[in-house]
Amino acid sequence: MTPSLAHRLRTGRALLADGAMGTNLFAAGLDVSRAPETWLEERPDAIGALHRAFLAAGADILLTSSFGANRPRLALWNAAPRCVDLNRRAAELAHDAAATATRPVLVAGSIGPTWRRPGIAPVPPPGDTPSRDEQEAEDIFAEQIAGLKAGGVDLVWLETMVSAREARAGARAAIAAGLSYVATASFGAGGLTPTGEPPLDFAAAFDGLPVPPLAIGANCCEGPAAALAAAMAMPRADGIALAVKPNCGLPELRSGAFEHPVGPPAMGRHAQAALAAGASIVGACCGATPAHVAAMREVLDHPAATARTQ
Repeated sequence: MTPSLAHRLRTGRALLADGAMGTNLFAAGLDVSRAPETWLEERPDAIGALHRAFLAAGADILLTSSFGANRPRLALWNAAPRCVDLNRRAAELAHDAAATATRPVLVAGSIGPTWRRPGIAPVPPPGDTPSRDEQEAEDIFAEQIAGLKAGGVDLVWLETMVSAREARAGARAAIAAGLSYVATASFGAGGLTPTGEPPLDFAAAFDGLPVPPLAIGANCCEGPAAALAAAMAMPRADGIALAVKPNCGLPELRSGAFEHPVGPPAMGRHAQAALAAGASIVGACCGATPAHVAAMREVLDHPAATARTQ
């Protein structure tokens, strides 16, 4: 049996999450006008191959290809009725890949925001009854988590959250399903989420819940430095780890195509900085290829030697 994330975090050894799903599938031929989740049915071989590539690069945690697989997002391409099935398939593909590894690998069910209402109200004080809006969000996430759990995920990973209230709803759904969870938000210019919330408000989203997150932090953002700064600004109770999974910088137009400017060596340096700041989980987001993950693996395995060469 694969040791749980909670157990592995207690060992004190930092863990490496994988890289990008969407941008790598686009590079593999997915039309940019289509959702990555469409390939769960059309090209599961490509998704499985990407999972295995991240494994070969040294990832300890694989995130499922289910970021936008909630009912409101799926409805945009008439797939809402297949929500549970698509999430189960996403979990199965990651689980099958993890089973080929010769080391313990965890599968995290990726859950992104619903984007139903960009201006969701602040999280109520601990102990308050959830609002109707939060309850609706919890129900949406519960349906997604049901499929992920059926497919065999080890935990839930709430990522690129834009609202503390939606993050809290996702946490409540994970707890109700009996799954542990990690929660990360995305912060833009000025260190705020797209709904205008600072890291302090995001960290407070989980206060008073019966089960706290195993880790909180930041992902995506505007590159490694911004993600690390936002994550470090989050107060954490004892036992809650720090997770940092940034993108490779905002895309830039180069030779007629958009490219992420942060390459594997620079992402390796980010991993070094994140470890120095106390992160227990590091990884990468948009633009991150298996080569980026391999550079981070080298840092995790040989931090002292890597520091001397940078």
